[in-house]
Amino acid sequence: MVHRQSGLVAAAARSRRTLLKVAIVGAGGRLGAALLRVYRGKFDVIGFNHAQLDLASDQQVDDKLAPLDFDALINCAAFTNVDLCETERDQAFRVNAEAPRRLAEICSAKRAQLVHISTDYVFDGEKRQPYTEEDAPRPISVYAESKRAGEENVLAVEDRHLVLRVSWVFGPDRASFVDAMIKRARESEHIEAVADKFSAPTYTHDIANAVESLLENRPGGILHFANAGDCSWQQYAQHAIDCCLSSGVPMKAKTVRAMKLSEMKNWVARRPVYSVLSTAKYHALTGRSARSWQDAVAEYVRDFVRL
Repeated sequence: MVHRQSGLVAAAARSRRTLLKVAIVGAGGRLGAALLRVYRGKFDVIGFNHAQLDLASDQQVDDKLAPLDFDALINCAAFTNVDLCETERDQAFRVNAEAPRRLAEICSAKRAQLVHISTDYVFDGEKRQPYTEEDAPRPISVYAESKRAGEENVLAVEDRHLVLRVSWVFGPDRASFVDAMIKRARESEHIEAVADKFSAPTYTHDIANAVESLLENRPGGILHFANAGDCSWQQYAQHAIDCCLSSGVPMKAKTVRAMKLSEMKNWVARRPVYSVLSTAKYHALTGRSARSWQDAVAEYVRDFVRL
């Protein structure tokens, strides 16, 4: 009996040693928190939130990450306030461009892969067809410029690192557009949303599953991932409210009225009017297809919007 128990303990120890070691930067954010939750038990995972690791501090980055042993690092942290980036350009580039370069260097020194999360906003929105990885980025805001610079800096260190562009990210760990619209619809009979700006909502749970498959395959370069299809903000909000109504969630507003992008007078930075990402390359690499944004939103409402 003792020998059998010893064998089981040894086997468990070997299993633990073979778990992929994954570090997540930005673990307090919407995507980082989802990754940390999904990967616990699957990987040997450690996460750093902003209080634990500020990407604006080179010293913190080196002190926390250089001594750490990991196989892959996923960088979800960014300066994402699009309008504030316009007036805080230096900080935007420090966090979104320079810090990713240092992360890439640290990963390369360990022969680990960096998965750097980027954005659909690197495009200008003029194409009006889904953007592929081969399309040339044309940033139209400081935020977009800084994120594009971060992509270039990561791949300049080593092209086997991965830049993963995602769009309109939503999930339960931090409120996003869809949560704001549901809240308004519960409180007011009249709500509206922009009807002439298009992309694809992408669920953090689906991004986590996609990144897991990429950690297994370790592709490098640039890759797009988003839930399938496209919509305007108005269509996005309307579908979420319809899902709430179907689930019995009381709503004062039943219909989302259309407004134009030009009516958003409080915006400082420009946004691309069309930034749908093609996921054909992701499908070719993994054999997987992203589910529709409608199904993802319906699941989110069912699981996380309370009566």
